[in-house]
Amino acid sequence: MNPDSPSSSRSFLRKIAEYLHPGPDSIAELFATLEEAEDKDLINAQSLAMLEGVLKLSSMTAGDVMVAAPRMDLLDIDADFDELLHVVIDTAHSRFPVFEGDKGNIIGILLAKDLLKRQRSPEINLRALLRSAVFVPESKGLNDLLTDFRGKRNHLALVVDEFGKTAGLITIEDILEEIVGEIEDEFDTVDGDTASMDIVSLPEDGAYRVNGQATLLKLVEQFDCEFSETEQEQFETIGGLVAHRMGHVPRKGEEHMVGGLRLVVLVSTSGVVKWFRATRIA
Repeated sequence: MNPDSPSSSRSFLRKIAEYLHPGPDSIAELFATLEEAEDKDLINAQSLAMLEGVLKLSSMTAGDVMVAAPRMDLLDIDADFDELLHVVIDTAHSRFPVFEGDKGNIIGILLAKDLLKRQRSPEINLRALLRSAVFVPESKGLNDLLTDFRGKRNHLALVVDEFGKTAGLITIEDILEEIVGEIEDEFDTVDGDTASMDIVSLPEDGAYRVNGQATLLKLVEQFDCEFSETEQEQFETIGGLVAHRMGHVPRKGEEHMVGGLRLVVLVSTSGVVKWFRATRIA
């Protein structure tokens, strides 16, 4: 190559630039570089959060973000149609692991839309509607799992521990939320007529939708809850109290018993719980 050619000059100048401003040599340095780019307004805060999420994804596994087995919503293959339909409506999921006998014995995945076929034709055997379940180890990397989900057009996998027992489940949404944050769907939001209300009655089993920012006083007035004097002095909102009791920001699907109520997290985003589903404890 001619040393006087333009390409040689660019190569020489690039080497000088790299010497004066070396690139990051570690993930930590790369994070620092991205934060510096945000400080200089080269990228916005949302882009920074997404880029950091992508980088963190490479070091995370299915076991890190799965919904643990005790919190999984399952369907019993031997349950009658009304019971199955009640679970589908109550949880608002689109896919359900189906078990037979023991909850650890997962025999397939049922799509909520497929259950409607059973309503039209009761003679259909529920087993015929099941899709094959995909099982992955807890150590499965999220990058690889996301690639599998996209390539096989699958949205849910069962996570198993080293002994082959069901440890939890993970969906493609769980992985994407590590990049873009909590994804709210049509079941996570409240209609315009109730958006400003902290406590909304739901037409099912006497349940309520409770705003995470609802005050403890409002819950006392609505449900006749009982909170200790210390809790009422230290915490103003029910979301703050529950997060303190659990020791972390509750994730979607987690539940907690407090003040005579069973609270299930419906929406958790930006480090706070936006909505709980509340039912009275009998």
